[in-house]
Amino acid sequence: MFEQTINIDRMEHAVALFGSFDENIKLIENEYGVTILSRGSDLKLTGEPENVGRAARAIGALLAMINKGESLTDQSVRYVISLVKDGCEDKITSIASDCICITAKGKPIKPKTLGQKRYVEAIEHNTITLGIGPAGTGKTYLAVAMAVNAFRARSVNRIILTRPAVEAGEKLGFLPGDLQSKVDPYLRPLYDALFDMLGAETYQKYLERGNIEVAPLAYMRGRTLDDSFIILDEAQNTTPEQMKMFLTRLGFNSKIVVTGDITQVDLGEGKRSGLVEVMRILKGIDDIAICQFNEKDVVRHKLVQEIIKAYERANERREEAKRRSSHG
Repeated sequence: MFEQTINIDRMEHAVALFGSFDENIKLIENEYGVTILSRGSDLKLTGEPENVGRAARAIGALLAMINKGESLTDQSVRYVISLVKDGCEDKITSIASDCICITAKGKPIKPKTLGQKRYVEAIEHNTITLGIGPAGTGKTYLAVAMAVNAFRARSVNRIILTRPAVEAGEKLGFLPGDLQSKVDPYLRPLYDALFDMLGAETYQKYLERGNIEVAPLAYMRGRTLDDSFIILDEAQNTTPEQMKMFLTRLGFNSKIVVTGDITQVDLGEGKRSGLVEVMRILKGIDDIAICQFNEKDVVRHKLVQEIIKAYERANERREEAKRRSSHG
């Protein structure tokens, strides 16, 4: 058995590291098969040499986050564990220092993973950014935060949020009310993100002034959008024609962010996704960034990561079966 001691100079840092009911330390013990004991200001790690080394690196990265004023969550501890696996735990402090904007309730919005950090930087430095990845990676929420930040800094004078009104296995016609109330449920996640950042009153004021527009993609046709921050969400459900129509709305002093998950296309059988096609068409063009997220960037419940991995495995098995039958 191998032993290593880590000194924690401040008691409040030790409290934050352990978490309520020692849940953070238990997570590290279970992950690496080590025992961690607290002795005054020292932590004693016991176990196989390699596992103790990994656990020590994870604890070092978590203490660096605490030093930056970050509060630890189950998700952030699991993310640090995944970074240790890849040998990238030293990069964790670069995430902790970035604040995009403050919500109406005073909560700072920050990237929580390296993938999210790259995405935020891509939006900042490019005119068009594509954010592609599974649910729960913060693609839309971070894009809205960047839009609010640009609006508050007066870099743009309008925020335009749009989605294709494509049914996810349900029919629009069966929903009650006029066209607007039929379409509103599709735009709800965009409203929610804006409410969160601006507060309902401020949101309503900007909406009435025309500084904020939330509308279905069809409403974009025939317009040129200057001085605007434009977000197209759920872009996997656009056709190639719709995608071209949308991207060519770009006016002067504007930014476009396109988000979507190419594994969840709700278009009819045989229809091509505009997002899948545009990833190939725009690759390598200056001032256009393509950011791809994976399950490590998921910042929802840990089961969401497991679900995404399970679907990926099922897809791989299906593709393998297809290849075998075609060779047979």
